[in-house]
Amino acid sequence: MLKGLLGKKIGMTQIFDESGAAIPVTVIEAGPCYVTQVRDVEADGYSAVQLGFGEIKPKRLTGGQLGHLKRNDLPPLRYLREFRTKKGVELNQGDQVTVEVFEVGDHVDISGTSKGRGFAGVVKRHGFSGGPKTHGQSDRQRAPGSIGATSGTARVFKGKRMPGHMGNRRVTSQNLKVVLVDLERNLIGVRGAVPGPKGGLLEIKEARKQ
Repeated sequence: MLKGLLGKKIGMTQIFDESGAAIPVTVIEAGPCYVTQVRDVEADGYSAVQLGFGEIKPKRLTGGQLGHLKRNDLPPLRYLREFRTKKGVELNQGDQVTVEVFEVGDHVDISGTSKGRGFAGVVKRHGFSGGPKTHGQSDRQRAPGSIGATSGTARVFKGKRMPGHMGNRRVTSQNLKVVLVDLERNLIGVRGAVPGPKGGLLEIKEARKQ
């Protein structure tokens, strides 16, 4: 059985356990997903399945995308993503995958695109403390300070933490515990936060570091 799904972030809430403690939960609308393509070792060199999620109007897709889906009589789907599969996973094109592949107590890795923060300085982007607040400084309070020596190396090393574009990149939250599975409404709840804004696309996979 493939333990992987595409989903949409709904938002955060909280639930209470038996002892009355509040648990922060992110609710995700996961699936139903359709198997749009199957890859095997003999033909492609590796085994994987391509899942499609999010029905949209046909005019939103190109002719090639529609043709790819119509081969298996599938509806127009907004997102297509590939998931590697293990031995023994038998799925055919056109099959449907739902939240029933996960159970309460499972641990998952969730990947998404983080919120874009635009151009940010080192204090916001990297947590630098900035310059001194006193002794006559007027414009060094949120500056990075020295970035390299003038002699010896006489250059700035690659990877130096400096101001730049913050966010809007792929982020994975690992080993999150599944605390809620609602088959009727295609909802899954995980403990803690996941990357991205409300409505953002998420990839849910079985945790690698259990």
